[in-house]
Amino acid sequence: MRILWLKSDLLLPLDKGGKLRTWHLMRHLAERHEITYLAFADPDQMRDGRLDPAIADGMREVAARVEAIPRSDPPKGSWRFYADAAAHVVDPLPYAVGKYRSPEYRRALESLLATEAFDLVVCDFLFPAVNLPRTLPCPAVIFTHNVEAEIWRRHAETRTGAAGLLYRMQYNRMLRYEGRTLARFDGVLAVSDADAATFARLYPDAIRRPAHVVPTGVDTNYFAASASDPRSRRLVFTGSMDWLPNEDAMAYFCREILPIVRAEEPEVQLSIVGRAPTPAVQRLADAHIEVTGRVDDVRPYMQDAAVYVVPLRIGGGTRLKIFEAMAMGKAVVSTTVGAEGLPVTSGEHVMLADEPRSFARAVVRLLRDVERRRQLERAARELVVEQYDWSAVSGALDQALRSIADCGMRIRFTTADQSAVNPQSPIRNPQSAMTRVP
Repeated sequence: MRILWLKSDLLLPLDKGGKLRTWHLMRHLAERHEITYLAFADPDQMRDGRLDPAIADGMREVAARVEAIPRSDPPKGSWRFYADAAAHVVDPLPYAVGKYRSPEYRRALESLLATEAFDLVVCDFLFPAVNLPRTLPCPAVIFTHNVEAEIWRRHAETRTGAAGLLYRMQYNRMLRYEGRTLARFDGVLAVSDADAATFARLYPDAIRRPAHVVPTGVDTNYFAASASDPRSRRLVFTGSMDWLPNEDAMAYFCREILPIVRAEEPEVQLSIVGRAPTPAVQRLADAHIEVTGRVDDVRPYMQDAAVYVVPLRIGGGTRLKIFEAMAMGKAVVSTTVGAEGLPVTSGEHVMLADEPRSFARAVVRLLRDVERRRQLERAARELVVEQYDWSAVSGALDQALRSIADCGMRIRFTTADQSAVNPQSPIRNPQSAMTRVP
């Protein structure tokens, strides 16, 4: 098939979970399909109005053609960030979506659709959909790595006062926008059964067919097993540290959980590893807490850790970071939200705990009970190696895309035939809702 893949950013550098998931899936799809990739690019990634040749060459591993539109976000926590957010207060769209509206992106998209014959459009995440034209000439699918409205609902539930009101407003806007947008597509891809069920519950009128589930995978060769030092007292968390759920998780962990752990294990150290730490995350650093910022390779930090912690209270989709830790044979302690959607059993593959004291107790036990830690490490590695290598997961995506493209084309042909019989007839297949602006 000829696929037009829409995304809000380039995949390189591979420094976010969503980028990694897309990269590995596209790398396998590119062996069977011709992919054109349209995305925004940071101005630093452009040279004389064109994509930097080094980045373009790297992207050709997953796409035959790459088109980029320059765009940049103000740094989170800066005055420009707050000014930009304030400018969207009266916008009926949620801020996370509205900031991606772009006449340049839309023109580039319309030009591609007008001059190329694509078999399928893939909208990767919810955000590029804000630039979709009124009608599309071929079937389209949306690849949802999260239920975005659920993320904003959980944000609202963890905030009070004026902040809580603002998050509640954004949640309501996202709930409306997400439902209208999903209804435009011939198919929906979800990353877990839990997300698919949530979509069906929240948007029963928009999801006319069950979402196809494409589970999270992991490169089990790259993230090779590495047993922890029995004497280690190091904890680690990895992730994009400008993503609000990760920022909240680390602030919560350092405020509510780590003091309890340190009371039992005074020598414990924490490494917070990931790109673009916000000022709030940077302020967490002290003699016992390391905030690294972007690193070229997270594996050395994970290798040195006794326990991998995932204290998320907010989020959606599935956490690629947990599968990476499991592939490396790390003992994981997570909240239920942190491990949401992953096929793991508490006590067998990971330890799940939602209250600060129970979370701290699980961490302390694994620091002290090396044999228990080894049991989790072995079971975690075995699970992902046997069932969740990317080569296996990509087959599910390929099958889903072919099915959606075929079904979408049959709907269009059927509708066209009915209209030909009676040109004045208002016959409209329900799935044709995708051709109208939400």
